[in-house]
Amino acid sequence: MSTLLTFEQPESILTPCSPMSGAQAVLECLVEENVDIIFGYPGGTIMPVYDALFDYKDKLTHILVRHEQGGIHAAQGYARTSGKVGVVLATSGPGATNLITGLADAMIDSNPIVCITGQVSASLLGTDAFQETDVLSISMPVTKWNYQITDGEEIPAILAKAFYMARSGRPGPVLIDITKNAQLQLLEGLNYTPCQQVRSYRPKPIVNKEYIEKAATIINQAKKPLVVFGQGIILGKAEKELQLFLEKGGFPAATTLLGIGALATDHPQHVGLLGMHGNYAPNIMTNQCDVLIAIGMRFDDRVTGRPDSYAKQAKVIHLDIDPAEMDKIVKTTISVLGDCKETLPLLTRLIVPNDYIEWLAAFKKLEQEEIVQVINPELIPTSDTLTMGEVINGLNELTTGKAIIVTDVGQHQMVTCRYAKFNTSRLNVTSGGLGTMGFGLPAAIGAWYGAPDKDVIAIVGDGGIQMTIRELGTILQFGAKVKLLILNNGFLGMVRQWQQLFLDERYSAVNMVSPDFVAVAQAYRIQASRVKDRIDLPQALETMMAHDGPYVLEVMVGRENNVFPMVPQGASVSEIRLY
Repeated sequence: MSTLLTFEQPESILTPCSPMSGAQAVLECLVEENVDIIFGYPGGTIMPVYDALFDYKDKLTHILVRHEQGGIHAAQGYARTSGKVGVVLATSGPGATNLITGLADAMIDSNPIVCITGQVSASLLGTDAFQETDVLSISMPVTKWNYQITDGEEIPAILAKAFYMARSGRPGPVLIDITKNAQLQLLEGLNYTPCQQVRSYRPKPIVNKEYIEKAATIINQAKKPLVVFGQGIILGKAEKELQLFLEKGGFPAATTLLGIGALATDHPQHVGLLGMHGNYAPNIMTNQCDVLIAIGMRFDDRVTGRPDSYAKQAKVIHLDIDPAEMDKIVKTTISVLGDCKETLPLLTRLIVPNDYIEWLAAFKKLEQEEIVQVINPELIPTSDTLTMGEVINGLNELTTGKAIIVTDVGQHQMVTCRYAKFNTSRLNVTSGGLGTMGFGLPAAIGAWYGAPDKDVIAIVGDGGIQMTIRELGTILQFGAKVKLLILNNGFLGMVRQWQQLFLDERYSAVNMVSPDFVAVAQAYRIQASRVKDRIDLPQALETMMAHDGPYVLEVMVGRENNVFPMVPQGASVSEIRLY
């Protein structure tokens, strides 16, 4: 039963050879898609696939997570660092529904994921059979496409299309639900043909060169241009194209949360992070620029603040692959549809070189205000208590911008994304649009499997880590060399900050009592330590990074430290507060 789209059926998907079960066909399809890692959790209705998996140990590595949510977050981390499609297996009913949070996270953050769930036999559908759940209806709003297979003959064609849909155009999660009878069904054989096109689906819009020319004309007339770029640059593998565009045009450029790394943090034209806890200069200057050039970003509310007061003085040029994002939140002057790897070079050829010396100097002046009032007190504190910022700054000295840093959600996330250094893309892994607490640890496990040659550090809070701390068991069993840095302030810090600033310090349900994290880590046979004093921090960080294996470091930070700058909810970006 299809819930979206119709397809051109590839020729010769199935050809006669040795018979195989539908479950074997599933695994053969994964092999043909060059899948090497699967995250999953077995159960009754997916058991035929797991039984077949016993014979694929030389081709497919299965990572047994401790919860299906951990599985899909791990697949997200894998997809983000490897650039490949993440794959998850789960059973029906509660197994399938445990994927929903991760699907929603992957959908809004454009992560290419294929989830394969088991389902009760076709003859039992609609009877409220044991562990039957209508996962298609449940997952439809949070998947790019979903489909239920009741006939094993469909498996090769549908899985080919699933991978194509997940990775093409604007990437996203796909869920394929396979009934148990289809998994057990004997097929005549399999000759897998990767999907190349889907009728009624155009992953890359046709580029209108007239709009490119109009955009270039507007840009060349600009006196105060500002480029804002997002994850679309990374997904489109257009980092080089962005840099050439910026350097020829001389434009200042600011990043969204998920765009971090698309341009090196220390590039001279990089003016910082946009958004609620972003840098002072790019937020203020958004409402002073005369041309705003948005590339591969979706004008999320955390970036725009009040949309009715966002860049109203500016002509807005929006480059994006997804037509649904055009004029959705911010009215554009010119909308340039297309893959930014294709559209940016076309635009670069037409712009005139410039340097905008005075305009860039205005950013530097505001940056100095932020350094004096916010950054120096955070990175070089005078109080006795450790700050999150100085921990991240100490980590920078050891990673030199080359490590993969995965963050959970909360104050530590904003501090990390503000102060961590990234010299290439696919090093910053965080939950952006959904803001999923518990994301950090399982995503870091997947991130390490996606790039095992790199250091992977998960930076988490004392609240979020307790949502998925069971995934330490996955590390115990499979040995992912993840460093877990817990910034413990004894609060649900971001909620407490809002209660302090906007609710008269009425601290309701935010005090967090935690276990002994060092003892918990040691129970999982993972080396661990704790730091309370500033004098011990450098050595503790060095020990963590030098250890050849997983490590847990808990750092006790100030209980009521806040993250600034901050754009209050419902305020304009130009109302950003430094304190």
